[in-house]
Amino acid sequence: MILSRTIQFVKQTLEHAEGGHDWFHIERVYRNSVKIAEDEDCNLLVVQLAALLHDIADSKFHNGDETIGPKVTRNFLEQENVDSETINDVIAIIENISFKGGNFEKKYSSIELDIVQDADRLDAIGAIGIARTFNYGGFKNRALYDPNIAPKTNMTKEEYKKSEAPTINHFYEKLLLLKDKMNTKTGKKMAEERHRFMELFLAQFYSEWDS
Repeated sequence: MILSRTIQFVKQTLEHAEGGHDWFHIERVYRNSVKIAEDEDCNLLVVQLAALLHDIADSKFHNGDETIGPKVTRNFLEQENVDSETINDVIAIIENISFKGGNFEKKYSSIELDIVQDADRLDAIGAIGIARTFNYGGFKNRALYDPNIAPKTNMTKEEYKKSEAPTINHFYEKLLLLKDKMNTKTGKKMAEERHRFMELFLAQFYSEWDS
């Protein structure tokens, strides 16, 4: 079955991935994608494949090259004899799922993209989102917080990709913005509690920092 072979391929490919972008991240996004899809009229196979393959070669770990993920995806799906329409839909999702600073015009839209994007964004917020954010900040050797470096909320895509700001800034530059950028009714509902948890975390963080 294509899904079981895709899961095996992704697990092998991401065996040594950074902790916030490993197989367990993929698995959470996959499960939430399927959950959100239950309330939407969509092509479930496209949703499932896109969720499994959306971070197969994240540009953050490939010198910013956004073409590798789609290439790896196409090669794998073609070898699995997946039809061309499904392949093109999956690749379009992978090419358009990222936040990229939030200030760019979407060139592609579909309910399947909306679903997988919501699931991916859900994993970027809440308790797991906080853990992933600090894990990646440590991976990049970034400061936790610097009161003298203000967040930038209107960065271009290139500025966002090159940012080396303290990890706390990322909450204001992306994470706290995601609740209002959710696409689906289910995604919006799921995001609310996670958003509130981040606000509580930040309040506690500043209280401890200033004490």
